[in-house]
Amino acid sequence: MRTWFITGGTPGGFGMAYADAALDLGDNVVLTARRPHLLDDWAARHGDRVLAYPLDVTDARQIHEAVRAAEKRFGRIDVLVNNAGRGWYGSVEGTPDSDVRNSFELNFFSVTQMLRAVLPGMRERGSGWIINMSSVAGLRSVPGFGYYSAAKYAIEGLTDALRHEVAPFGIKVMAVEPGAFRTHAYASFADEAVSETVDAYLPLIESVRSSMIKQNGHQPGDPHRGVRAVVDAMNSVTPPRRIVLGADGYAAVQEQLTDMAAELRAFEAASRSADFLRRS
Repeated sequence: MRTWFITGGTPGGFGMAYADAALDLGDNVVLTARRPHLLDDWAARHGDRVLAYPLDVTDARQIHEAVRAAEKRFGRIDVLVNNAGRGWYGSVEGTPDSDVRNSFELNFFSVTQMLRAVLPGMRERGSGWIINMSSVAGLRSVPGFGYYSAAKYAIEGLTDALRHEVAPFGIKVMAVEPGAFRTHAYASFADEAVSETVDAYLPLIESVRSSMIKQNGHQPGDPHRGVRAVVDAMNSVTPPRRIVLGADGYAAVQEQLTDMAAELRAFEAASRSADFLRRS
């Protein structure tokens, strides 16, 4: 029996879907949220197998307290799912500095703090799983979400390095890149005013906001089916380094990689010409 520690446990999202999947496997679950009272009914249904715990992942002190509480309750953390995060929209030039910093605090730096809190125990035991929830936006940047995309690109780079660093300790690492999934991620945009500071980009940002509001509730991805795909990948003989979720996400990433490969080949001569000339 394993213990899963999952951040971002808002009902209706990926965090809850991971928790339900772990329980179906017979495992224990620590599910965290900034508003844990929203998890009361869910926790009551599962009794001693779950711990719903308050956590603001941007607070390092709270992270260490939550990890200690999880280890006290279940003895260990076997699977860490870094799921907490959200998007801020705005242009690269005109997003307020506070939004830029808040985006990276939540979407990137909180992940590094969670890793540093959980990895010592995994290293000591010689086993563990790290699931870092990235995004298709971490492989193909989205206009109007430049800083969110940048944070997810950073998660991709961090995850690639981490995978190699912890492999000798028996720890496995996977990045997960969902496309558009029917969570509550888009719901907040309707109540969130545009804070763009450069008027020239307002038409773009207003269009992005309207698109997100229109898509809310109609996204094609099913979080529970997506999580089942991740769990199946974890249990495969050779788990993938990353897995893209959703047909729309798959198509977007495939197009991105095809374009990158074509451009790389087109400029191969220029790339190779940058080395020092070899002397005969």
